[in-house]
Amino acid sequence: MITTWNRLASFDPAVRLLMVNQLTINAAFFMLMPYLAFHLTDSVGVAVWAVGLILGARNLCQQGMFLVGAGLAERFGYKSAIMAGCGLRTIGFAALGFADSLVVLLLASALTGFAGALFNPAVRAYLAASAGERRVEAFALFNVFYQVGSLIGPLLGMALLAVDFTVVATVAAILFAALTVWQWRALPTTAPGAEDTDRETGRGVIAGIVDVFRNGRFLLIAVAMSGTYLLNFQVYLSIPLATQDAAVEVGLGADQGRYAVAFLFLVTALVTIVGQVRVAAWIKERWGADQALPAGAFIMATAFLPMLAAPTLIEAASGSESWVAALVAVTAPGALTVALLGLGTMVAYPFEMDTVVRLAGRRSVALHYGLYNTCSGAAIILGNLLVGAGLDVPSPEARSTVWLSLALVGAVCATATALIGRAGWYSPRPGPEPVVERRPV
Repeated sequence: MITTWNRLASFDPAVRLLMVNQLTINAAFFMLMPYLAFHLTDSVGVAVWAVGLILGARNLCQQGMFLVGAGLAERFGYKSAIMAGCGLRTIGFAALGFADSLVVLLLASALTGFAGALFNPAVRAYLAASAGERRVEAFALFNVFYQVGSLIGPLLGMALLAVDFTVVATVAAILFAALTVWQWRALPTTAPGAEDTDRETGRGVIAGIVDVFRNGRFLLIAVAMSGTYLLNFQVYLSIPLATQDAAVEVGLGADQGRYAVAFLFLVTALVTIVGQVRVAAWIKERWGADQALPAGAFIMATAFLPMLAAPTLIEAASGSESWVAALVAVTAPGALTVALLGLGTMVAYPFEMDTVVRLAGRRSVALHYGLYNTCSGAAIILGNLLVGAGLDVPSPEARSTVWLSLALVGAVCATATALIGRAGWYSPRPGPEPVVERRPV
């Protein structure tokens, strides 16, 4: 942790503010969202199908509007987009805590999603511009603060939920309102050290979008890495579900299953908090993106192999009265899986974010991040439909097929990124040679 704080202190105030910004965004988000479904069904009395619609509206608006949010960031500036996103999420979270109308809840959920589409690409583009040649270090730190927020958010939400969900929503909204004001006062309008943006040079957003879709190397990497986001999302979907089911099967009960899931989130965050800065520094000295991205994807692919041992461990624990055997059966496969997913992310993420900037040529950076997020969001949505269908089949064989399929996705991503590296496509395509005018002798 001392190394992390020393690295953070070496950056300018704008970068440090963006780190705290992301920690607070994640803390406020995870303070509220994990408990929203229970609030809507138990307190508001919303039907389960409507809860799915409300939650889906947020995800659809965020993943589907990234390119729009990035375009607005390019047009009006990164700071404006960050502030607008935090302001909209203030309104959306407050409404989710107090509204009881389906229409209002849908609008509030959609608003929170669009808010994320506004500030996510803008924050990354601003951070990349501010960090300059230290982008890999900056994104490594960014991932640490991201995970810290993800860790403390649910804990704060659980504590406040003991009072009332409206208190949770109010505190989350206040945090976003405070972020909006703080960034208005403290964040420079233009990222320190940034080169001319498209807005300043008179290039339109449409021209920037055309550039993004014509950037073949960027599109290849965006598609090749999109599967890794599906793998990472399983920390919130298949792995918790499998862990809860295992707790019930070995006789520990649903309550102990929830504690086991909380332990998995703790493992995910601690792995990143403790190791991210050191891992990124080690890799930066020895490798480049052409090695880091395939290595990260390969580690994520192997992460799901421990889950294949779960049925054997559950069977052994069910026939035993040992609580140690039951605890191992419930927690060990998931803990190993999330730890390996965290390690794979640590290896790839800083270099992945740096590659986006380099392939963008430092022009329309927010738009590149916006499309990158859109590709990863599409992979998550489509992949989760298939994962969910596999988990619905009540048999160990079907669940094993899910784990093997996810491992295969990771292997495909690792192979694709390795081939891209072998072709030398992690750097921008060389431009035409400058024409030198020769004067007659």
